[in-house]
Amino acid sequence: MLLIPAIDLAAGRCVRLRQGDFAQVTRYPPVPHVLLQRYQALGARWVHVVDLDGARDGRRANHALIAGLASASSLKLQVGGGIRSAAALEVLLAAGVARVVIGSAALERPEEVLLWLEQFGAQRLCLAFDVRIEATGEPVVQTQGWTRRGNLSLWDALAPYGSHVRHVLCTDIARDGMLASPNLDLYRQALARFPHLRWQASGGVSSAADLHALAQTGVTAAISGKALLEERIRPEELRPFLPDASFPASTYATAQS
Repeated sequence: MLLIPAIDLAAGRCVRLRQGDFAQVTRYPPVPHVLLQRYQALGARWVHVVDLDGARDGRRANHALIAGLASASSLKLQVGGGIRSAAALEVLLAAGVARVVIGSAALERPEEVLLWLEQFGAQRLCLAFDVRIEATGEPVVQTQGWTRRGNLSLWDALAPYGSHVRHVLCTDIARDGMLASPNLDLYRQALARFPHLRWQASGGVSSAADLHALAQTGVTAAISGKALLEERIRPEELRPFLPDASFPASTYATAQS
């Protein structure tokens, strides 16, 4: 399993939201370029970047910053947040983004997103579904930056895509930013129902034990934001999940200075 560090952007700053709530935001001091260098020093190969302004209202206020991040590092960027048209998708790919994350559009306009998958290739797109777990245990998808409750289960939302999609990111909103451990049952169900997909798990990672538990479910990747920003996991504990982690311990300290 691959660990993909996350950088969430709002008005050009690195932030984290609590359970997707824009009223509960924590701002972090590292500037995005420095944080990207830190994750490269740790041995990351991919970084997941979320444009929260785009996710909330469709504004591309962070586009220049994201393009700069893509051109300033050999790391591959997976970028999402408010991608609602083929034109917006194409702009990001042209800026050097390696993979674009499609969220609300994947739920609301599957016929159109299927055309994007055909046009740009399944390797360059990742469908993202943010879910809340109902009392029945059913994962129900949220849309528009987690502000609207959908009426489809995760399983029904994926049904139109068949074998056309390859990468799927699933976030349990209740655990996002909470450091409350991932929803392992959710990902076990996901792999059992759709074993052909390369699942990315997001929400709740707080320790190396969480990463090992996620790896046991069979997911391809784990996304982690807050735990890495706050350095809750020691670099040596991260190494099994970072393909380029062949650095001495002092490298990490240098990257933070």
